[in-house]
Amino acid sequence: MIIDCHGHYTTTPPEHQAFRDAQLARLADPSLPAPAPAAISDDAIRESVTNHQLKLLRERGGDLMLFSPKASGMEHHVPDPATARAWARASNDLVHRVVGLFPEHFAGVCQLPQTPESPLDDVIAELRRCVEELGFVGCNLNPDPSGGHWTSPPLTDPYWYPLYEVMTELDVPAMVHVSTSCNPNFHTLGAHYLNADTSVFMQFVQGDLFARFPTLRFVIPHGGGAVPYHWGRYRGLAVRMGRPDPADHVMGNVFFDTCVYHQPGIDLLHQVAGEDNVLFASEMLGAVRGVDPDTGIAWDDTKTYVDRAGLSDEQRHKVYEANARHVYPRLDARLTSEGR
Repeated sequence: MIIDCHGHYTTTPPEHQAFRDAQLARLADPSLPAPAPAAISDDAIRESVTNHQLKLLRERGGDLMLFSPKASGMEHHVPDPATARAWARASNDLVHRVVGLFPEHFAGVCQLPQTPESPLDDVIAELRRCVEELGFVGCNLNPDPSGGHWTSPPLTDPYWYPLYEVMTELDVPAMVHVSTSCNPNFHTLGAHYLNADTSVFMQFVQGDLFARFPTLRFVIPHGGGAVPYHWGRYRGLAVRMGRPDPADHVMGNVFFDTCVYHQPGIDLLHQVAGEDNVLFASEMLGAVRGVDPDTGIAWDDTKTYVDRAGLSDEQRHKVYEANARHVYPRLDARLTSEGR
């Protein structure tokens, strides 16, 4: 079985974006009526997925995708908590409907209603709703709701502990995923995403989060940002700061995905992180679309790169299936109950 742990609903019907636009318009002009989530038919949802993510998943040999709302569309920098609650709920409900229409091929991962420097009560409530009521198997956690200005404390700070307690109780992991950048210094897709991946790993190196929460699990996407390329830097800094080796201190709880869009990068990821800490993913129809003119391979056809990485059958099984079932135990339980 091939599980893609990183997919976003980037092809939602246009009515969903119209709801968001109406939300933002009302924030600018409170005299406007409060908008309601869009009424979207099952047929519109089927069309939006069948000809896009599902089509490519099948063509490229995948079986199931962990599916979450569009990352750049989370827009956690918008400071109004009520707006964030309604937007996250509508986005997660839409993902839930995709899972209901295509249960063999999708499992839900939720957007959290984060806002800059706000309490986490709404975040926790939506996580509980999505996991306990909708059957979601994980969440996306934004370490920088400000959108590129980094006003929130590091993920090792006690500010986040109430969320981690609930994640531990529910036994769900978080994918570390920022949203759009509001800082013109940081391009959303080419800088902000990778900055966050890299920065959060260093936060984990510096802190002792996993001594307090030993079963907490994070997936750092996009191949871990700069981490595999600079593994020696992180080990060297750990020694310099009197910290444990990251391999022992962090990697029991932190995993990287394969959203790396060229063969040398995939090869390095496996060499450095090892087969126990890599989960297959493509983020197809996400940041990087189209075909590499030098190879003729679609940038986000990461299965082609993984297949060419020289892995043994056992290593491929871990990357394609076993690691995802370990990191997402609710997914494993669901698949087991279905005889898969």
